[in-house]
Amino acid sequence: MDSAVLLDLLGNENRRRILRLLSHKPCYVTEISEYLGVSPKAVIDHLRKLEDAGLIESRTDDQRRKYFHISRNLRLEVNVSRYGFGAKSAYPPSPSLDMAGRCPHVSLELDNSDTDDIAELARELGKLEDLDNELSLAQRWVQGKQTEVLDRINDRLGVDADSRFYAEILAALANGSSATESVARDVNADPEAVDAALRHLADNGLVTYDGDRWDIASSTADH
Repeated sequence: MDSAVLLDLLGNENRRRILRLLSHKPCYVTEISEYLGVSPKAVIDHLRKLEDAGLIESRTDDQRRKYFHISRNLRLEVNVSRYGFGAKSAYPPSPSLDMAGRCPHVSLELDNSDTDDIAELARELGKLEDLDNELSLAQRWVQGKQTEVLDRINDRLGVDADSRFYAEILAALANGSSATESVARDVNADPEAVDAALRHLADNGLVTYDGDRWDIASSTADH
C-alpha cells in the first residue's frame, strides 16, 4: 500500500481507535460504536474506508452478525527532520528475511527453532518484544546522528537546505564515482545541478578536479 494513502487514512483519530480495538479482538458495528461514542452510521463509513484499503475484512457468524477484524500485517515508517521528510511504503513483516545478508549493521541472536512448546513460545515472544523496543531506540539514535552529521556538513559548507544533497554527492565520490554524469546517476539528480554542487565543494576545498575526474580532497579524506 502506498504510504501517502495510509497516512491519509490514519489521519482520522476514530479510524486509529478502530484499528486499536480490532487489534485485540474482532468486533461488530454496535461494539465499535459504543467504544468510540459515535453513531453506527459513522462507524460503518470508517469501516468501509478501512475495508476498501485492505486493512480490515469481515465475516458473518451463525446469528448473521458481521464481525470485523484486521486482515493483514503492515508497517509504516515516517521520518521527519530538519533535512527532510520521508514515509516508507507500508510493507508486510517477513519472518523469513535474511537478516545476516540484508542487514549487515545489525547483529542479532536469532532463534530459528520451530518449537510448539507454549512456554518456549512465550519466552520467544518476550525476546522479540524486547528487541522491538531496542530497535525503536536504535532508530531514534540513528536519526539523531544523521542530523548531527548534516549539521556538521552545514557548518563546513556554509549551506543549509541542500546539505543532504551535498552529503550524497560526497558519498558518491567516496564510493568511487568520479565523473559528473556518474555522480548524477548515483544521487538521481540533474547533471547540471550536480556539476554546480561539485564546483561549490571545490570552492570550499573539499573536492578536486583534474580536468578528467572529481575526487575528495586528500586533506578532507585524511581528516
